[in-house]
Amino acid sequence: QTFEKLLIANRGEIACRVIKTCKKMGIKTVAIHSDVDANAVHVKMADEAVCVGPAPTSKSYLNMDAIMEVIRKTGAQAVSLNVSICCSFLSSLSLQASEGVTFIGPDTHAIQAMGDKIESKLLAKNAKVNTIPGFDGVVKDADEAVRIAREIGYPVMIKASAGGGGKGMRIAWDDEETREGFRFSSQEAASSFGDDRLLIEKFIDNPRHIEIQVCTLIIATNKHGNALWLNERECSIQRRNQKVVEEAPSTFLDPETRKAMGEQAVALAKAVKYSSAGTVEFLVDSSKNFYFLEMNTRLQVEHPVTECITGLDLVQEMIRVAKGYPLRHKQADIPINGWAVECRVYAEDPYKSFGLPSIGKLSQYQEPLHVPSVRVDSGIQQGSDISIYYDPMISKLITYGSNRAEALKRMEEALDNYVIRGVAHNISLLREVIVHPRFVQGDISTKFLPEVYPDGFKGHKLTDLERRQLLATAASLYVAEQLRSQQFLGTPRIPITKSKRSSWELSVHLGDGIYPVAVSKHGSSFSVEVDGMKLNVTSEWNLASPLLSVTIDGTQRTIQRISRNASGETSIQFLGTVYKLQILTKVAAELSKYMPEKAAEDTSSILRSPMPGTVVAVSVKPGDMVSEGQEICVIEAMKMQNSMIAAKTGKV
Repeated sequence: QTFEKLLIANRGEIACRVIKTCKKMGIKTVAIHSDVDANAVHVKMADEAVCVGPAPTSKSYLNMDAIMEVIRKTGAQAVSLNVSICCSFLSSLSLQASEGVTFIGPDTHAIQAMGDKIESKLLAKNAKVNTIPGFDGVVKDADEAVRIAREIGYPVMIKASAGGGGKGMRIAWDDEETREGFRFSSQEAASSFGDDRLLIEKFIDNPRHIEIQVCTLIIATNKHGNALWLNERECSIQRRNQKVVEEAPSTFLDPETRKAMGEQAVALAKAVKYSSAGTVEFLVDSSKNFYFLEMNTRLQVEHPVTECITGLDLVQEMIRVAKGYPLRHKQADIPINGWAVECRVYAEDPYKSFGLPSIGKLSQYQEPLHVPSVRVDSGIQQGSDISIYYDPMISKLITYGSNRAEALKRMEEALDNYVIRGVAHNISLLREVIVHPRFVQGDISTKFLPEVYPDGFKGHKLTDLERRQLLATAASLYVAEQLRSQQFLGTPRIPITKSKRSSWELSVHLGDGIYPVAVSKHGSSFSVEVDGMKLNVTSEWNLASPLLSVTIDGTQRTIQRISRNASGETSIQFLGTVYKLQILTKVAAELSKYMPEKAAEDTSSILRSPMPGTVVAVSVKPGDMVSEGQEICVIEAMKMQNSMIAAKTGKV
């Protein structure tokens, strides 16, 4: 026996994930949506859908009155809620309990206790869980923040008490950064969670971020009193305190440390009488000392990697627990079978601060589901809009293998076969991370990205061999297209020249170099001479396909041609990174030197936002004199606040 109808108070990939399990269990679903999400995938997947307001989350997905009305109107027996939860909403759900409505998740007490970082830290201490040194009260103002930071000792972490997902968090290394961090963190916290309270902790420099899954299934206690921890997830690859790559298990933990972390996570769950799935997050230093960070009382974004190595459906377990059933497993039943890796695919430009949001319409979208052992959790499709109102996540890409090397190799293949057009995305960064020697060896921490890319991410740096492979592939593509243009319904057009051409002399411009390339055709293959070396390039040359499998001297590569124009300019995604090339015939290349170049726009006197967003504060007015580095305005994008500063001294 289970629920007949469940309302999902969420959107995107997580809403779709819950609907899939509900369909498997025979439960009808009700989706809520904002007006801009009327055609969203989760709306189409659900049995019923109701609009609860305009685009801003505070007026739709967090519109408590509207959601409660939908529950009454549709007769939903249960509610699955994974967005930022307000205590008043939980109170409303408590009132609904008398009407037979069940919340899929822990009770109000557990959510309030663990959702408040200040209270959760005190509870963790009482449960004998290792905690980070810091101030356990509420920081009143910037002056008090500076005083507390000095007492703790720099560096410190300023974080929103009700926060999560990296929002409302700032690292401060001195008094000035503490004042600025207090201002931005409190504003972000108020905007994202409706609660601007902050706390300050000692910043653990260069740690790993490792979490233990909890739930009535992982680390949770259900009404029948049994509790399980479902092993760990390594989440150390982060940017702006937000996870980018996760894996299970961790390369770092030994069985003793894993057991100790799991037992402390269970102890905390029992202390708050937790009855559902959840996650206890820890920071782990180089000596395997671990410290409680926070407990997330919901289904985490990265839960699929745990499902892969344990074989459990966490959503199904949450629904079973909410219905009152006992856990079906004992701790000894929880395995670590194989290895799973998850990459968060975002609509972001990774070349700007490792990922500034991008908006637009997905003009072409194709998930790499044809690659073996690949799972994609997404809430979008071709034609979907990525807007400024919500998180820029496109999907969660998960690969599984019998060991870590196999899982990483499949992830590399999956990323190469992922087609996303219409918005900027972070595929290039994800691919570079998973093939980097440090990552492959398991030598990672939360500072991995700034340490590996101290000057920012620049894309894949081609070796000489890879450069020749790219040039040969681009030249072969150019010739294949020239030959196709001579065909009409598979039949050659009336020949303009008497002899059939079989060789081409080209000039290819890549980066700062111009390379002479000679191409000759032999059947379906091309022989390409680059830098005095001959390469054999073979493919089916299906130029209509967004993906092209090319074999270069026996090495298989999956490439994507992103764009091209009549002047020979083309963009090719090769080894994850998009390279811009210009391919000309030898004659055209000689004539191109006579073409005038367009002068670049002088933008030194203009402050232009690097991302779409909302202007939430302007710090200057016309006529003001400003100095280099001075704040001009604050832009809020995808719930994160960003200070825009002057690039030079001058008058506004």
